[in-house]
Amino acid sequence: MAVERLVVVGGDAAGMSAASQARRLKGPAELEIVAFERGHFTSYSACGIPYWIGGRVAGRDELIARTPEEHRARDIDLRMRTEVVELDLAGGRVRARDLDSGSESWTGYDKLVVATGARPVRPRLPGIGAHGVHGVQTLDDGQRLMDSLERTEGTEGRRAVVVGAGYIGVEMAEALVARGYEVTVLHRGPQPMATLDPDMGALVHTAMNRMGIRTVSGAEVTKILTDDRGAVRAVATASGDEYPADVVVLGIGVEPRTALARDAGLPLGESGGILTDLSMRVRGHENIWSGGDCVEVLDLVAGRMRHIPLGTHANKHGQVIGSGVGGGYATFPGVVGTAVSKVCDLEIARTGLREKDALAAGLRFVTATIRSTTTAGYYPTAADMTVKMLAERRTGRLLGVQIVGGAGSAKRVDIAAVALTAGMTVDQVVSLDLGYAPPFSPVWDPVLVAARKAVSALRSTAG
Repeated sequence: MAVERLVVVGGDAAGMSAASQARRLKGPAELEIVAFERGHFTSYSACGIPYWIGGRVAGRDELIARTPEEHRARDIDLRMRTEVVELDLAGGRVRARDLDSGSESWTGYDKLVVATGARPVRPRLPGIGAHGVHGVQTLDDGQRLMDSLERTEGTEGRRAVVVGAGYIGVEMAEALVARGYEVTVLHRGPQPMATLDPDMGALVHTAMNRMGIRTVSGAEVTKILTDDRGAVRAVATASGDEYPADVVVLGIGVEPRTALARDAGLPLGESGGILTDLSMRVRGHENIWSGGDCVEVLDLVAGRMRHIPLGTHANKHGQVIGSGVGGGYATFPGVVGTAVSKVCDLEIARTGLREKDALAAGLRFVTATIRSTTTAGYYPTAADMTVKMLAERRTGRLLGVQIVGGAGSAKRVDIAAVALTAGMTVDQVVSLDLGYAPPFSPVWDPVLVAARKAVSALRSTAG
C-alpha cells in the first residue's frame, strides 16, 4: 500500500489537532504528515495571552500545550518558521519559504489541511506601523508586546492606549493596568464590548472606570503620532484629541487569514472565511479540509454562516478534520456563539443573538432583563448579576442570553447555550431542573428568572 501524505498549513489549534487525530487513526506506515508553521510556537492558548501579559500566568511557556519536539516524537514532520506562500491545487503541492534562510521548496500532498488562522485588524492609518503598536493574536505577537513592555519596565508614568473594546481590548486593558500602566481605551461604539447590547455594555463600562481605565466611547482613531525615532508617542482621533502613549495595543478584532486560500481559488464567504461542509471539507474539494479561525461556521440560531474565531471551535474542527483524514467520520454541526470573559471581578458572557443580530435576521422578539444574585442573597459570597434574554415573539424560542455580574455569573451562560442548541422555548427553560443550594444559587436561578420574565413579555404582546 502506498503511503499517503497529509500536508497541514498552520501549526496551532486546528492544524495540530487535525494532525494529531489523523496520527491516532493512521500510523506512519499508512500516512506521512508534514506540517508548516510560520511562527516560533505551536499548540498554544492564544486566549491566555492577556493573563500572561498581566502576570496572572507565570510565563509564556505555561500557555504551550505541546511543543514541536513532542509533535515530532509522534511522527509528525513539523517545520517551524516555515511559511506556505502558494497552494498549487492542480499539481497537488504547496510552496513553502524558510523564514530564516529565505530558501523555498515544493512539497506534494495527497490530502491538505488549511488552518491559517486569523490576524488582528490593522486599520490603514498614518503611523500604524510605528514601533510600539501591537496586535495580539499569536504567541509571537504576545512575545513582541512583552518585549516592548519590558524595555520600559520600572519607568514612572507609563501610558498605554488600547484601540477597540472587544474581548481582547478589554482583557488587554486590564493586563496593562496590572503592569502599572495608565490605560485609555478608545472605541467607536456607544459602549465597550460590542458583542453585548449597549445596555449590558454599560455595566462593563462602569466596571472599567472603577478599576481606573479611562474609556472613551464614540472615538474614531485617525492617526498614530510618532517621535523622531519612529516610536509611538500618541493616538489622535477625529475630534482632534490626542492621547499620549508609550505603547498601543490594537483590540479592534481579527479577520480570517485567507489570502493564500483566495489566491488558490478556494471558496470564501461574506466575511472572507473559507467555506466548508459539515465534515470541514472545503466545498468542492474532496481532499482539502479547513478549520479554525480562517473558516466560517453555521450560526444555528440565525441560520447563516459567520466568522466566529474561538479556540474552542478550532480544536473541535481539528478533531473532525483528523477523523476524516484518518478514514473515520465526524461532523461539526455549527455554533450558537457562546463566549465568556472578565474585567477584574466582573464576569461577562453571551450566547445566541443580540438585538441587532435578531433584527438583521428579520426576527420579531421580546427582551427581558433581570437583576439577581449569584448565590442566595443572604449567603456571604452573594454578588450582583444581570441577565438579559431575547425570545422570538411567535414561537417563544430562546434567541439569546447576555450575563454580566460577579464571581459565579459567567458560566451560567452554558445553560442558555444548551437550550439554544436544543431549540428550546423560554417556557421550557423556566421548567429546567437545575441544581440548587444557597452557596451556588438563589432558589430561582437568575437564568430561570429571566426566562420567566420573557414568558410574561411574550404573553403581554400576544395577538
